[in-house]
Amino acid sequence: MKVKKWRVTWIVTAAVAYGLVAAGSFFPQYEAATEAYIVQGASVERVHAAVQAVGGEITRDLSIIKSTVVLLTPEQREQLQSTPGITGIYKDATVQSTAVASYSLGTTDSLGTTDSLSHDAETYTLKASSVPYLDFPKLVDAQSLHSQGISGSGVTVAVLDSGVLKDSVFTKTTSGSARVKALFSSIAGDDGKGGDEDDYGHGSHVASIIMNSDLSSNRKYNSIAPNVNLVSVKAFGADGSGSYSDVIYGLQWILDNREQFDIQVLNLSFSAKVQSNYWDDPLNQAVMQVWQAGIVVVASAGNKGPDPMSIGVPGNLPYIITVGAMTDNWTPGDASDDYLASFSAAGPTYEGFVKPEIVAPGGHLTGRTNEKSTLALAHPEFYSFDKYFTMSGTSQATAVVSGIAALVLQQNPGISPDEVKCKLMATARPAAYPDGALAYSIFQQGAGLVNAPGAVASEATGCANRGLDIAADIAGTAHFGGMANQDEQGNYYITGMDGHEWNSGELGNDGYFWNDGYFWNDGYFWNDGYFWSDGYFWNDGYFWNDGYFWNDGFFWNDGYFWSDTLSEAASVNVWVDQE
Repeated sequence: MKVKKWRVTWIVTAAVAYGLVAAGSFFPQYEAATEAYIVQGASVERVHAAVQAVGGEITRDLSIIKSTVVLLTPEQREQLQSTPGITGIYKDATVQSTAVASYSLGTTDSLGTTDSLSHDAETYTLKASSVPYLDFPKLVDAQSLHSQGISGSGVTVAVLDSGVLKDSVFTKTTSGSARVKALFSSIAGDDGKGGDEDDYGHGSHVASIIMNSDLSSNRKYNSIAPNVNLVSVKAFGADGSGSYSDVIYGLQWILDNREQFDIQVLNLSFSAKVQSNYWDDPLNQAVMQVWQAGIVVVASAGNKGPDPMSIGVPGNLPYIITVGAMTDNWTPGDASDDYLASFSAAGPTYEGFVKPEIVAPGGHLTGRTNEKSTLALAHPEFYSFDKYFTMSGTSQATAVVSGIAALVLQQNPGISPDEVKCKLMATARPAAYPDGALAYSIFQQGAGLVNAPGAVASEATGCANRGLDIAADIAGTAHFGGMANQDEQGNYYITGMDGHEWNSGELGNDGYFWNDGYFWNDGYFWNDGYFWSDGYFWNDGYFWNDGYFWNDGFFWNDGYFWSDTLSEAASVNVWVDQE
């Protein structure tokens, strides 16, 4: 406890000292403060020349979005704004990863084995003799694929997060073969060497859900794709924070090395506040490049639900697969009380797209993590057993879908990201009542609960991202909007889909089923092919049919200069109550 008190005192003291230094009160010689910005232009070379002309300091290039990270004074920034060839100036926002975790001690798992834990602030004693089976693979029926030898073999998944623990469940496949293709840290310097361990704990937890090769006491795997290969890209530090430029630099490294390491799936379990149209956000611009290059990108919807228009960045990108969260309500053997997690962010996006596309288990998922990590030490009550830790959020749901995407690619090698997205959506099971009415709006559940065997076996094709042109979007020659609309009473709906409007955000469990589908309406096809996921050409001044405005005063600062108030952190997991 003395150590913890000392740390708090040190942090507060450091913060106070920093404030005094920033104000110049300690050091009279302190000059005008500089801040980090991402400066975008016609080319990196043009940006370099412009920055050097005003006396700014270049710290890193982000060629993936024709940008450079620079340190500027307010005067230098103002000069750059009027410089020809500079197309965007974005404050390099802090990307803060926070997480919520929970575990109910003395609970009984699906095998009837009670895991009793005695613990205090320093000591944990596991009394059970083996690791119990974790139920989330069964909730999406992944274990049936494992028994058929479909476990992600030959597919490489990149996890851009806080790093991954160097533990055998991550470094070895189920047969003991080495599977780590690369470890890179975008916060360790341009060479990416060193500092790739997971000091924070979130990245390991996410990776565990995807690829844990550990066997449970009943000889089943406690992950979705236990035999995938791993590329770990660390963009979050020991305190769970990084920056926009750290994340974008990590995306750039993935793009540059996709062929060398055969990267096919990218997991992005974080969500940032929307600050612009999707195409103007520099992080989204980088993610679009990754998708266009042939990598399946799976991102979290965010944990700021259940209100509409709460989807964050990069989940608001129309191209990628965005995932919301459901929970089994602590009764994995009883699907009748499962429900959509109240924290799960909902659509539509500001451009009218339905998000999330699908939902997956995201309530109280247990996975391996670093027992000495920041999260584990700060929340010892959330330890479950051994190195296992329990957390909730759309981050965890995203990892489930990333694992399923790998299973789809193992069985369907060489298909495009659009086709993977189509198969996942076409086989998802919407929560519906016996009369066909949706239990949740499509803006909350998308196409429904992901179905691993269905997606792997699906022959669906051409049903995702129709009407969109990612090359034109990246080039800036065309942008796109979705089919969502808003009536005079403020209700959101899909044009042409009567009766499928927003259901006032009510979240309850009224007798529908999330699993194998008493009321799941298998094959429910949203008017023959997901037209609600189609896009149309963005038209400046288009006001969503009949002149209805989304949000009065919803302006993006002319799409050029992000406000100095860009201080809200992107987060791997916003703190939420356990469900």
